[in-house]
Amino acid sequence: MFVKVCGLSTPETIREAVEAGADAVGFVLTASPRVVSPHQVTQLVKSVPEGVAAVGVFRAEPAADAVTIARAAGLSWIQLHGERTPDDVKTAHDAGMKVIRAVTMGDAPDAFADWGEELLLIDAAVPGSGEAWDYGSVREKGLEGRQWLLAGGLDSENVSQAARDAGAWGVDVSSGVEQSRGVKDLAKIRAFVTAAKG
Repeated sequence: MFVKVCGLSTPETIREAVEAGADAVGFVLTASPRVVSPHQVTQLVKSVPEGVAAVGVFRAEPAADAVTIARAAGLSWIQLHGERTPDDVKTAHDAGMKVIRAVTMGDAPDAFADWGEELLLIDAAVPGSGEAWDYGSVREKGLEGRQWLLAGGLDSENVSQAARDAGAWGVDVSSGVEQSRGVKDLAKIRAFVTAAKG
């Protein structure tokens, strides 16, 4: 199971995620309680070892701007949320970036098509709530054979069952490993990654 831990902002949380076995770590570079500056990320990325994907997360920023910011921060992956088109993925690829494209269960069916992104991330119809949802409903989206991440309301208690219910290739967590909004908990990070890796 591929595991991404998102919204990290300290070397300690990165180290905990990596040592527990996380495959990717995410840095939020858009308005959020978890936001970090590109300058902070240039320092944080030094704690990310080779073989672990370091991902810049963007919401409303145009793809070209996201690429510029991510490159300046020393990242090679970007995660694009919000209204997107296949051209956004192409823009990122043309700049040498790998792409995680985020969609929600409330998006139109064509949002689930393969636009050439490396990974698709599927969140609840109303993302950001931190609430569990009907993970098994993802099976209706026809994603067999695709590499995609399940997100939204996951924690160490439900991640294993949720991933099975959804048929997920991987999982992504942020609020499920926090002690308070925007503040990560080292023990919760380790417990989540351990549970997801099973």
